[in-house]
Amino acid sequence: MSCWLASVRNLEEISCLLAEGPDIIDFKEPKEGVLGALPLETVREAVALIGRRCQTSAAIGDFPVDSPQIYQRVLEMAATGVDYVKIGLPSNIQQAAACLLSLRPLADQGVSMVGVIFADKRPDFSWTYLIGQAGFKGIMLDTAIKDDFGLLSHLSLSELNNFVKLARSVRLISGLAGSLSIQDIPKLLPLRADYLGFRSALCVAARNRCSRLDPKAVLLIKQAMRENLRIFEI
Repeated sequence: MSCWLASVRNLEEISCLLAEGPDIIDFKEPKEGVLGALPLETVREAVALIGRRCQTSAAIGDFPVDSPQIYQRVLEMAATGVDYVKIGLPSNIQQAAACLLSLRPLADQGVSMVGVIFADKRPDFSWTYLIGQAGFKGIMLDTAIKDDFGLLSHLSLSELNNFVKLARSVRLISGLAGSLSIQDIPKLLPLRADYLGFRSALCVAARNRCSRLDPKAVLLIKQAMRENLRIFEI
């Protein structure tokens, strides 16, 4: 069954979400980039505030793949207590392989990492197995450019289905995100990704992921997930 992920920018937004029971609350700062990071102390406080009421994830920031800071940043973010640390990966297989190799020791230490690749950069899904070999727990498909063109504007349902199947074949959790709208839910649920990720659809100004969360929009996404899952499972 597909779960849903909601991204937050601050502690205040968490209270808006907890009542609606997302499966994962994700921490990131969209003003700092597609995988912009919140301060470590904020993430630590957020994890404590949530307790174990749902799982948590956090982006480390938009680092170049060859940056020597990635290893240390993942280690620091994991120390906040989040369940998953999200790391952006390049489309180029050679660059990705070097990055993944450098992070394998963290996986061996028990750090749960999720690799993020970008649909609008035409990634090569054939090397998904490398992410599994590096000890990552999951792989997420997102979009690098946030505009009116969401995930389904860049990849077909057939291509997305292939991505989910490949992830499953190497025992990776799979996630689909990228300016998803409430209308995308019935199209994507049949693919059986492990979770769908939302930010802009939850905001007061839809398609503006930097605006504040709208409790009504959050409730609508929750209801749409529940209702479509019920239909899909019948």
